[in-house]
Amino acid sequence: MNISVVIPLLNEEDSLIELHDWIAKVMQSNHFSYEVIFIDDGSTDNSWKVISDLASKSTSVKGIKFHRNYGKSQALHAGFKKASGDVVITMDADLQDNPEEIPELYRMVTQDNYDLVSGWKKKRYDNTFTKNIPSKLFNWAARKTSGLKLNDFNCGLKAYKNAVVKNVEVTGEMHRYIPVLAKNEGFKNIGEKVVQHQARKYGKTKFGMDRFINGFLDLLTIWFVSRFGKRPMHFFGALGAFMFAIGFLFALYLGIDKLFLNPGGRLITDRPQFFMSLTTMIIGTLFFVAGFLGEIILRTQKDKQLYKVEGYTNFE
Repeated sequence: MNISVVIPLLNEEDSLIELHDWIAKVMQSNHFSYEVIFIDDGSTDNSWKVISDLASKSTSVKGIKFHRNYGKSQALHAGFKKASGDVVITMDADLQDNPEEIPELYRMVTQDNYDLVSGWKKKRYDNTFTKNIPSKLFNWAARKTSGLKLNDFNCGLKAYKNAVVKNVEVTGEMHRYIPVLAKNEGFKNIGEKVVQHQARKYGKTKFGMDRFINGFLDLLTIWFVSRFGKRPMHFFGALGAFMFAIGFLFALYLGIDKLFLNPGGRLITDRPQFFMSLTTMIIGTLFFVAGFLGEIILRTQKDKQLYKVEGYTNFE
């Protein structure tokens, strides 16, 4: 199969038929073999009924229904597990991503040998103050932190080699950073393509300012995990050793001063340096303990269920 289109969605009943017909038209005109995988992330409208109706009319349409809303990352994770196409395309269900971009994205992966191609919505039809400006700040911070020279990390329209989606673990709210996760897994050939952004036609955006706050917190998380996720003792141990060394040097100074330099002076416990020494040595020890606990957790962790699937359609 040439292409798997993975589409996570939440309450998008109005746009699904139009989106499917648009994708099918593009696929058929380019003679692609394909599948469209809709992941219903706990919709409360008739989205699942629409998906089921589409699946009954076409074997190319497949659906995954979550028991409740788990988030976009979990929806992508479920879709990636089921995707069988040589190239996997992700897009949003709100018609703001243009399916006409698919053939060029497919060509860039298959002929230019990109592992991942990320869309860049250079011209956007969003509110300047609530989305565009914060988005620019977020992408700037993501570039500086990750080292990837992408202009739009949060664009839902992306293309991947199948091997990428099978080796990248997307959990929590890390869907924004799939290019970073792919880079950390050794997929270095990551490109970008300017794509057309469409104004929302139906419904309302699920995007809020809280997502920017969460996005920056996730950025710090992925920076730490990418550097020290498999060796937490390297971070906490080094920090603990540094703090303990400071405290030990203070204690050594106080001992030498009391025994040899100024025996008749104040008691050691009356000097602020004593409490500084004691505090830094305790903090250093706690960092060491945190490092050991991190190593133990890393070696004993077991896979846990990230989401509960209520139903499938058109999957064997």
